[in-house]
Amino acid sequence: MTQILIRNGQVIFGENAQIQNLDLLIENGVIVDIKKDIDIAELKNKSSELTIIDATEKLVSPGFIQTHLHFCQTLFRGSADDLELLDWLRLRVWPMEAAHNPASLAASARLSVGELIKSGTTSALTMETVHHTETVLETVEKTGFRAIIGKCMMDKGLGVPSRLAENTKDSLKASLDLIESWHSPSGRVRYCFAPRFAVSCTQELLETVASIAKEREIIVHTHASENRREIEVVESETGLRNIEYLQKVGLAGKNVALAHCIHVNDREQQILAETNTHVLHCPSSNLKLGSGVAPITDMLAKGVSVSIGADGAPCNNNIDIFKEMRLAALLQKMQYGSTALPARTAFYLATLAGAKALGLEKEIGSIEIGKRADIIIVNLNKLHCTPTPDLLSTLVYSANASDVETVLIDGQIVMEDQQLQIMDEKEVIATAHQEYNHLVKRAGI
Repeated sequence: MTQILIRNGQVIFGENAQIQNLDLLIENGVIVDIKKDIDIAELKNKSSELTIIDATEKLVSPGFIQTHLHFCQTLFRGSADDLELLDWLRLRVWPMEAAHNPASLAASARLSVGELIKSGTTSALTMETVHHTETVLETVEKTGFRAIIGKCMMDKGLGVPSRLAENTKDSLKASLDLIESWHSPSGRVRYCFAPRFAVSCTQELLETVASIAKEREIIVHTHASENRREIEVVESETGLRNIEYLQKVGLAGKNVALAHCIHVNDREQQILAETNTHVLHCPSSNLKLGSGVAPITDMLAKGVSVSIGADGAPCNNNIDIFKEMRLAALLQKMQYGSTALPARTAFYLATLAGAKALGLEKEIGSIEIGKRADIIIVNLNKLHCTPTPDLLSTLVYSANASDVETVLIDGQIVMEDQQLQIMDEKEVIATAHQEYNHLVKRAGI
Protein backbone atom coordinates (compact mmCIF):
# COMPACT_ATOMS: atom_id res chain seq x y z
CA MET A 1 0.00 0.00 0.00
CA THR A 2 1.38 3.40 -1.05
CA GLN A 3 0.73 6.22 1.41
CA ILE A 4 1.53 9.93 1.39
CA LEU A 5 1.17 12.02 4.54
CA ILE A 6 1.01 15.81 4.13
CA ARG A 7 1.76 17.16 7.59
CA ASN A 8 0.85 20.35 9.39
CA GLY A 9 -0.45 22.36 6.44
CA GLN A 10 -3.11 25.05 6.26
CA VAL A 11 -5.59 22.82 4.42
CA ILE A 12 -8.41 24.24 2.28
CA PHE A 13 -10.98 21.46 2.65
CA GLY A 14 -14.61 20.70 1.95
CA GLU A 15 -17.06 22.22 -0.53
CA ASN A 16 -17.12 25.44 1.50
CA ALA A 17 -13.33 25.84 1.38
CA GLN A 18 -12.72 25.96 5.12
CA ILE A 19 -9.11 26.40 6.21
CA GLN A 20 -7.55 24.67 9.22
CA ASN A 21 -4.15 23.43 10.28
CA LEU A 22 -4.43 19.70 9.55
CA ASP A 23 -2.70 16.55 8.33
CA LEU A 24 -3.81 14.88 5.13
CA LEU A 25 -3.41 11.14 4.43
CA ILE A 26 -3.48 9.68 0.93
CA GLU A 27 -3.62 5.97 0.13
CA ASN A 28 -3.28 4.66 -3.43
CA GLY A 29 -4.25 8.03 -4.86
CA VAL A 30 -7.31 8.62 -2.65
CA ILE A 31 -7.70 11.00 0.31
CA VAL A 32 -8.52 8.75 3.27
CA ASP A 33 -8.09 10.99 6.33
CA ILE A 34 -8.06 14.69 7.19
CA LYS A 35 -7.36 15.55 10.82
CA LYS A 36 -4.82 16.94 13.25
CA ASP A 37 -1.74 14.95 14.28
CA ILE A 38 -2.09 11.72 12.34
CA ASP A 39 0.09 9.07 14.08
CA ILE A 40 3.23 8.59 11.95
CA ALA A 41 4.50 5.59 13.93
CA GLU A 42 1.24 3.75 13.37
CA LEU A 43 1.35 4.49 9.65
CA LYS A 44 4.91 3.21 9.36
CA ASN A 45 3.87 -0.05 10.98
CA LYS A 46 1.03 -0.53 8.49
CA SER A 47 2.54 0.85 5.28
CA SER A 48 5.28 -0.66 3.17
CA GLU A 49 5.76 2.68 1.42
CA LEU A 50 5.15 5.96 3.29
CA THR A 51 6.15 9.38 1.95
CA ILE A 52 5.97 12.33 4.34
CA ILE A 53 5.65 15.90 3.04
CA ASP A 54 6.13 18.71 5.57
CA ALA A 55 3.67 21.50 4.75
CA THR A 56 4.33 23.64 7.85
CA GLU A 57 3.40 27.29 7.21
CA LYS A 58 2.20 26.37 3.71
CA LEU A 59 -1.23 26.30 2.09
CA VAL A 60 -2.57 22.91 0.96
CA SER A 61 -5.17 23.44 -1.76
CA PRO A 62 -7.15 21.37 -4.22
CA GLY A 63 -5.42 21.51 -7.59
CA PHE A 64 -6.77 24.08 -10.02
CA ILE A 65 -8.99 22.99 -12.90
CA GLN A 66 -8.94 24.82 -16.23
CA THR A 67 -11.95 24.19 -18.43
CA HIS A 68 -10.86 25.74 -21.72
CA LEU A 69 -7.42 25.23 -23.24
CA HIS A 70 -5.79 24.27 -26.55
CA PHE A 71 -2.68 22.17 -25.93
CA CYS A 72 -1.97 22.16 -29.68
CA GLN A 73 -1.61 25.97 -29.66
CA THR A 74 0.93 26.35 -26.86
CA LEU A 75 3.70 26.05 -29.44
CA PHE A 76 2.22 29.12 -31.21
CA ARG A 77 2.86 31.45 -28.26
CA GLY A 78 3.76 34.93 -29.53
CA SER A 79 2.98 34.09 -33.17
CA ALA A 80 -0.54 35.53 -33.43
CA ASP A 81 -0.45 38.74 -31.41
CA ASP A 82 -2.59 41.86 -31.89
CA LEU A 83 -5.27 40.41 -34.15
CA GLU A 84 -9.08 40.20 -33.92
CA LEU A 85 -10.52 36.70 -33.50
CA LEU A 86 -11.49 35.74 -37.06
CA ASP A 87 -8.30 37.24 -38.54
CA TRP A 88 -6.31 35.59 -35.73
CA LEU A 89 -7.74 32.26 -36.82
CA ARG A 90 -7.50 32.76 -40.59
CA LEU A 91 -4.05 34.35 -40.78
CA ARG A 92 -2.16 32.54 -38.02
CA VAL A 93 -3.80 29.82 -35.95
CA TRP A 94 -5.42 27.75 -38.68
CA PRO A 95 -2.31 27.73 -40.92
CA MET A 96 -0.17 26.71 -37.95
CA GLU A 97 -2.60 24.02 -36.82
CA ALA A 98 -2.62 22.69 -40.39
CA ALA A 99 1.20 22.46 -40.25
CA HIS A 100 1.26 20.31 -37.09
CA ASN A 101 2.67 16.80 -37.28
CA PRO A 102 2.89 14.21 -34.48
CA ALA A 103 6.31 15.46 -33.32
CA SER A 104 5.24 19.11 -33.04
CA LEU A 105 1.96 18.17 -31.35
CA ALA A 106 3.75 16.04 -28.78
CA ALA A 107 6.15 18.92 -28.07
CA SER A 108 3.24 21.34 -27.69
CA ALA A 109 1.35 18.99 -25.36
CA ARG A 110 4.40 18.43 -23.13
CA LEU A 111 5.04 22.18 -23.02
CA SER A 112 1.40 22.69 -21.98
CA VAL A 113 1.43 20.08 -19.23
CA GLY A 114 4.73 21.31 -17.81
CA GLU A 115 3.52 24.91 -17.63
CA LEU A 116 0.18 23.89 -16.13
CA ILE A 117 1.69 21.75 -13.40
CA LYS A 118 4.24 24.40 -12.45
CA SER A 119 1.39 26.88 -11.99
CA GLY A 120 -0.81 24.54 -9.95
CA THR A 121 -3.30 23.31 -12.55
CA THR A 122 -3.94 19.58 -12.20
CA SER A 123 -6.85 19.05 -14.63
CA ALA A 124 -7.86 20.52 -17.98
CA LEU A 125 -10.47 20.41 -20.72
CA THR A 126 -8.71 20.95 -24.03
CA MET A 127 -9.65 21.20 -27.71
CA GLU A 128 -6.98 20.05 -30.15
CA THR A 129 -6.65 20.48 -33.90
CA VAL A 130 -8.21 18.30 -36.62
CA HIS A 131 -5.39 15.76 -37.03
CA HIS A 132 -3.15 13.61 -34.79
CA THR A 133 -5.25 13.97 -31.63
CA GLU A 134 -4.17 10.48 -30.61
CA THR A 135 -0.65 11.90 -30.21
CA VAL A 136 -1.90 14.42 -27.65
CA LEU A 137 -3.86 11.74 -25.79
CA GLU A 138 -0.81 9.45 -25.67
CA THR A 139 1.54 12.26 -24.61
CA VAL A 140 -0.70 13.50 -21.81
CA GLU A 141 -1.34 9.97 -20.55
CA LYS A 142 2.41 9.43 -20.09
CA THR A 143 2.84 12.62 -18.02
CA GLY A 144 0.36 11.69 -15.28
CA PHE A 145 -1.73 14.81 -15.93
CA ARG A 146 -5.55 14.69 -15.76
CA ALA A 147 -7.33 15.87 -18.91
CA ILE A 148 -10.39 15.57 -21.11
CA ILE A 149 -9.23 15.95 -24.70
CA GLY A 150 -11.16 16.35 -27.95
CA LYS A 151 -10.34 16.38 -31.64
CA CYS A 152 -11.39 19.62 -33.30
CA MET A 153 -14.27 19.12 -35.77
CA MET A 154 -14.65 21.46 -38.78
CA ASP A 155 -16.81 20.52 -41.76
CA LYS A 156 -17.58 23.94 -43.25
CA GLY A 157 -16.42 27.55 -43.39
CA LEU A 158 -14.54 29.93 -45.66
CA GLY A 159 -10.86 30.56 -45.00
CA VAL A 160 -10.21 27.15 -43.49
CA PRO A 161 -6.99 25.59 -44.86
CA SER A 162 -7.68 22.54 -46.99
CA ARG A 163 -5.77 20.31 -44.58
CA LEU A 164 -8.20 21.23 -41.78
CA ALA A 165 -11.37 21.01 -43.86
CA GLU A 166 -13.32 17.79 -43.22
CA ASN A 167 -16.45 16.25 -44.59
CA THR A 168 -19.12 15.47 -42.05
CA LYS A 169 -18.89 11.70 -42.26
CA ASP A 170 -15.10 11.58 -41.84
CA SER A 171 -15.13 14.08 -38.98
CA LEU A 172 -17.67 12.02 -37.05
CA LYS A 173 -15.87 8.74 -37.76
CA ALA A 174 -12.53 10.13 -36.54
CA SER A 175 -14.07 11.23 -33.24
CA LEU A 176 -15.96 7.96 -32.78
CA ASP A 177 -12.75 6.00 -33.36
CA LEU A 178 -10.99 8.05 -30.68
CA ILE A 179 -13.89 7.50 -28.29
CA GLU A 180 -13.59 3.75 -28.74
CA SER A 181 -9.83 3.86 -28.15
CA TRP A 182 -9.62 6.43 -25.38
CA HIS A 183 -12.84 7.26 -23.59
CA SER A 184 -13.30 5.65 -20.19
CA PRO A 185 -15.68 7.07 -17.56
CA SER A 186 -13.07 6.29 -14.90
CA GLY A 187 -9.90 7.17 -16.79
CA ARG A 188 -7.49 9.95 -15.85
CA VAL A 189 -7.37 10.88 -19.55
CA ARG A 190 -10.79 10.95 -21.22
CA TYR A 191 -12.30 12.06 -24.51
CA CYS A 192 -14.83 14.74 -25.47
CA PHE A 193 -16.46 15.89 -28.68
CA ALA A 194 -14.98 19.22 -29.80
CA PRO A 195 -16.81 20.90 -32.71
CA ARG A 196 -14.91 24.18 -33.09
CA PHE A 197 -17.84 26.60 -33.29
CA ALA A 198 -21.09 27.04 -35.17
CA VAL A 199 -19.36 29.03 -37.92
CA SER A 200 -17.19 26.04 -38.93
CA CYS A 201 -19.67 23.19 -38.35
CA THR A 202 -22.72 22.11 -40.33
CA GLN A 203 -26.05 21.67 -38.62
CA GLU A 204 -25.88 17.95 -39.45
CA LEU A 205 -22.56 17.62 -37.61
CA LEU A 206 -23.76 19.52 -34.55
CA GLU A 207 -27.03 17.60 -34.31
CA THR A 208 -25.26 14.25 -34.66
CA VAL A 209 -22.66 15.16 -32.05
CA ALA A 210 -25.41 16.30 -29.68
CA SER A 211 -27.31 13.03 -30.08
CA ILE A 212 -24.30 10.72 -29.63
CA ALA A 213 -22.88 12.73 -26.74
CA LYS A 214 -26.16 12.62 -24.85
CA GLU A 215 -26.56 8.89 -25.46
CA ARG A 216 -22.99 8.08 -24.34
CA GLU A 217 -22.76 10.76 -21.63
CA ILE A 218 -19.75 12.46 -23.23
CA ILE A 219 -18.86 16.14 -22.85
CA VAL A 220 -19.25 18.46 -25.83
CA HIS A 221 -16.68 21.25 -25.74
CA THR A 222 -17.12 24.14 -28.17
CA HIS A 223 -16.88 27.93 -28.52
CA ALA A 224 -19.87 30.28 -28.47
CA SER A 225 -20.62 34.01 -28.61
CA GLU A 226 -16.98 35.06 -28.32
CA ASN A 227 -16.98 37.70 -31.04
CA ARG A 228 -19.59 40.00 -32.57
CA ARG A 229 -18.63 39.05 -36.15
CA GLU A 230 -19.03 35.37 -35.25
CA ILE A 231 -22.52 36.06 -33.87
CA GLU A 232 -23.48 38.00 -37.00
CA VAL A 233 -22.43 35.08 -39.21
CA VAL A 234 -24.46 32.58 -37.18
CA GLU A 235 -27.51 34.84 -37.14
CA SER A 236 -27.33 35.49 -40.88
CA GLU A 237 -27.13 31.75 -41.59
CA THR A 238 -29.68 30.48 -39.06
CA GLY A 239 -31.88 33.42 -38.09
CA LEU A 240 -31.02 32.75 -34.46
CA ARG A 241 -28.54 34.09 -31.96
CA ASN A 242 -25.68 31.74 -31.14
CA ILE A 243 -26.96 30.20 -27.88
CA GLU A 244 -30.47 29.85 -29.29
CA TYR A 245 -29.10 28.05 -32.34
CA LEU A 246 -26.96 25.70 -30.24
CA GLN A 247 -30.00 24.86 -28.13
CA LYS A 248 -31.99 24.16 -31.30
CA VAL A 249 -29.41 21.62 -32.52
CA GLY A 250 -29.28 19.95 -29.10
CA LEU A 251 -26.13 21.52 -27.73
CA ALA A 252 -27.44 22.69 -24.38
CA GLY A 253 -27.36 20.69 -21.18
CA LYS A 254 -25.20 19.46 -18.34
CA ASN A 255 -22.77 17.70 -20.72
CA VAL A 256 -22.22 20.84 -22.85
CA ALA A 257 -19.37 23.26 -22.13
CA LEU A 258 -19.32 26.57 -24.02
CA ALA A 259 -16.17 28.67 -24.04
CA HIS A 260 -16.47 32.46 -23.70
CA CYS A 261 -20.19 33.43 -23.93
CA ILE A 262 -19.29 37.12 -23.89
CA HIS A 263 -22.10 38.55 -25.99
CA VAL A 264 -25.14 36.81 -24.52
CA ASN A 265 -28.42 38.60 -23.90
CA ASP A 266 -30.86 37.94 -21.06
CA ARG A 267 -32.75 35.29 -23.00
CA GLU A 268 -29.54 33.41 -23.81
CA GLN A 269 -28.39 33.59 -20.21
CA GLN A 270 -31.73 32.14 -19.16
CA ILE A 271 -31.25 29.27 -21.62
CA LEU A 272 -27.82 28.55 -20.14
CA ALA A 273 -29.25 28.53 -16.61
CA GLU A 274 -32.36 26.47 -17.38
CA THR A 275 -30.44 23.81 -19.31
CA ASN A 276 -27.50 23.62 -16.86
CA THR A 277 -25.09 24.37 -19.70
CA HIS A 278 -21.57 25.26 -18.53
CA VAL A 279 -19.84 28.54 -19.40
CA LEU A 280 -16.04 28.52 -19.62
CA HIS A 281 -14.73 32.00 -18.82
CA CYS A 282 -11.39 33.10 -20.35
CA PRO A 283 -10.75 36.69 -19.21
CA SER A 284 -7.21 37.26 -20.52
CA SER A 285 -7.96 35.85 -23.96
CA ASN A 286 -11.16 37.88 -24.22
CA LEU A 287 -9.25 41.09 -23.51
CA LYS A 288 -6.26 40.37 -25.75
CA LEU A 289 -8.42 39.53 -28.76
CA GLY A 290 -10.57 42.59 -28.04
CA SER A 291 -13.62 40.37 -27.83
CA GLY A 292 -15.13 41.93 -24.71
CA VAL A 293 -15.88 41.15 -21.06
CA ALA A 294 -18.32 38.36 -20.28
CA PRO A 295 -21.22 39.26 -17.92
CA ILE A 296 -20.14 36.68 -15.36
CA THR A 297 -21.81 38.44 -12.42
CA ASP A 298 -25.16 38.45 -14.22
CA MET A 299 -24.80 34.81 -15.22
CA LEU A 300 -23.89 33.68 -11.72
CA ALA A 301 -26.90 35.58 -10.34
CA LYS A 302 -29.12 33.68 -12.78
CA GLY A 303 -27.65 30.35 -11.68
CA VAL A 304 -25.41 29.69 -14.71
CA SER A 305 -22.52 27.28 -14.13
CA VAL A 306 -19.27 29.21 -14.72
CA SER A 307 -15.66 28.02 -14.51
CA ILE A 308 -12.29 29.35 -15.72
CA GLY A 309 -9.74 28.58 -18.43
CA ALA A 310 -6.79 30.40 -19.96
CA ASP A 311 -7.66 29.50 -23.58
CA GLY A 312 -4.67 29.12 -25.92
CA ALA A 313 -1.18 30.53 -25.49
CA PRO A 314 -1.34 32.56 -28.75
CA CYS A 315 -4.25 34.61 -27.37
CA ASN A 316 -3.15 34.96 -23.75
CA ASN A 317 0.09 34.48 -23.86
CA ASN A 318 0.40 32.03 -21.00
CA ILE A 319 -1.82 29.44 -19.36
CA ASP A 320 -1.40 30.48 -15.71
CA ILE A 321 -4.55 30.05 -13.60
CA PHE A 322 -3.36 32.59 -11.00
CA LYS A 323 -3.53 35.36 -13.60
CA GLU A 324 -6.97 34.19 -14.75
CA MET A 325 -8.46 34.04 -11.24
CA ARG A 326 -7.25 37.52 -10.35
CA LEU A 327 -8.28 39.07 -13.66
CA ALA A 328 -11.70 37.39 -13.57
CA ALA A 329 -12.39 39.07 -10.23
CA LEU A 330 -11.02 42.47 -11.22
CA LEU A 331 -12.94 42.69 -14.49
CA GLN A 332 -16.25 42.02 -12.78
CA LYS A 333 -15.48 44.67 -10.15
CA MET A 334 -14.84 47.19 -12.92
CA GLN A 335 -18.31 46.54 -14.36
CA TYR A 336 -20.41 45.72 -11.30
CA GLY A 337 -18.61 47.30 -8.35
CA SER A 338 -15.97 46.36 -5.80
CA THR A 339 -18.02 43.61 -4.13
CA ALA A 340 -18.56 41.64 -7.34
CA LEU A 341 -16.84 38.24 -7.72
CA PRO A 342 -14.97 38.11 -4.39
CA ALA A 343 -11.85 36.01 -3.88
CA ARG A 344 -13.78 33.05 -2.49
CA THR A 345 -15.94 32.94 -5.64
CA ALA A 346 -12.91 33.23 -7.93
CA PHE A 347 -11.29 30.31 -6.10
CA TYR A 348 -14.50 28.28 -6.46
CA LEU A 349 -14.62 28.96 -10.22
CA ALA A 350 -11.04 27.67 -10.53
CA THR A 351 -11.63 24.50 -8.50
CA LEU A 352 -14.98 22.89 -7.69
CA ALA A 353 -16.92 24.73 -10.41
CA GLY A 354 -14.40 23.39 -12.91
CA ALA A 355 -14.88 19.86 -11.58
CA LYS A 356 -18.64 20.23 -12.00
CA ALA A 357 -18.21 21.41 -15.60
CA LEU A 358 -16.19 18.27 -16.29
CA GLY A 359 -18.69 16.03 -14.49
CA LEU A 360 -15.95 15.13 -11.99
CA GLU A 361 -17.16 16.86 -8.83
CA LYS A 362 -17.38 13.50 -7.02
CA GLU A 363 -13.72 12.83 -7.80
CA ILE A 364 -11.84 16.14 -7.69
CA GLY A 365 -12.28 19.89 -7.12
CA SER A 366 -12.12 19.92 -3.32
CA ILE A 367 -10.15 18.20 -0.58
CA GLU A 368 -12.53 15.66 0.92
CA ILE A 369 -12.26 12.08 2.15
CA GLY A 370 -12.89 9.71 -0.75
CA LYS A 371 -11.80 12.08 -3.51
CA ARG A 372 -8.75 11.63 -5.74
CA ALA A 373 -5.62 13.33 -4.44
CA ASP A 374 -5.18 16.23 -6.89
CA ILE A 375 -3.46 18.62 -4.50
CA ILE A 376 -1.06 21.56 -4.59
CA ILE A 377 1.12 22.98 -1.82
CA VAL A 378 1.70 26.73 -2.03
CA ASN A 379 4.29 28.73 -0.10
CA LEU A 380 2.76 32.10 0.82
CA ASN A 381 5.66 33.00 3.10
CA LYS A 382 6.93 35.50 0.52
CA LEU A 383 7.35 39.27 0.43
CA HIS A 384 4.54 39.73 -2.09
CA CYS A 385 2.13 37.63 0.00
CA THR A 386 2.87 39.13 3.43
CA PRO A 387 0.87 39.59 5.64
CA THR A 388 -1.91 37.03 5.17
CA PRO A 389 -5.02 38.05 7.14
CA ASP A 390 -7.19 36.06 4.68
CA LEU A 391 -5.48 33.10 3.03
CA LEU A 392 -7.99 32.74 0.17
CA SER A 393 -7.71 36.41 -0.71
CA THR A 394 -3.93 36.13 -0.60
CA LEU A 395 -4.04 33.11 -2.90
CA VAL A 396 -6.29 34.85 -5.45
CA TYR A 397 -4.99 38.42 -5.37
CA SER A 398 -1.32 38.16 -4.29
CA ALA A 399 0.10 34.72 -5.05
CA ASN A 400 1.54 33.67 -8.38
CA ALA A 401 2.65 30.53 -10.16
CA SER A 402 6.15 30.56 -8.70
CA ASP A 403 4.68 30.12 -5.21
CA VAL A 404 3.52 26.58 -6.04
CA GLU A 405 6.07 24.16 -4.60
CA THR A 406 4.57 20.67 -4.79
CA VAL A 407 1.86 19.15 -6.97
CA LEU A 408 0.13 15.77 -6.71
CA ILE A 409 -2.17 14.34 -9.36
CA ASP A 410 -4.05 11.15 -8.58
CA GLY A 411 -1.76 10.73 -5.59
CA GLN A 412 1.41 10.89 -7.70
CA ILE A 413 3.97 13.59 -6.91
CA VAL A 414 4.43 15.26 -10.30
CA MET A 415 6.32 18.31 -8.95
CA GLU A 416 8.38 18.54 -5.77
CA ASP A 417 10.23 21.63 -4.53
CA GLN A 418 9.32 23.30 -7.86
CA GLN A 419 11.06 20.56 -9.85
CA LEU A 420 9.00 18.59 -12.36
CA GLN A 421 9.20 14.88 -11.63
CA ILE A 422 7.54 13.59 -14.78
CA MET A 423 9.58 15.32 -17.47
CA ASP A 424 12.91 17.04 -18.07
CA GLU A 425 12.04 20.73 -18.17
CA LYS A 426 15.15 21.75 -20.14
CA GLU A 427 14.52 19.03 -22.71
CA VAL A 428 10.87 20.12 -23.08
CA ILE A 429 11.95 23.71 -23.75
CA ALA A 430 14.68 22.72 -26.22
CA THR A 431 12.35 20.41 -28.14
CA ALA A 432 9.63 23.07 -28.25
CA HIS A 433 12.06 25.57 -29.83
CA GLN A 434 13.16 23.00 -32.38
CA GLU A 435 9.64 21.89 -33.34
CA TYR A 436 8.41 25.49 -33.51
CA ASN A 437 11.11 26.34 -36.07
CA HIS A 438 10.13 23.34 -38.19
CA LEU A 439 6.43 24.13 -37.89
CA VAL A 440 6.60 27.77 -39.01
CA LYS A 441 8.56 26.68 -42.09
CA ARG A 442 5.85 24.16 -42.94
CA ALA A 443 3.16 26.78 -42.31
CA GLY A 444 4.87 29.33 -44.51
CA ILE A 445 4.40 32.25 -42.13
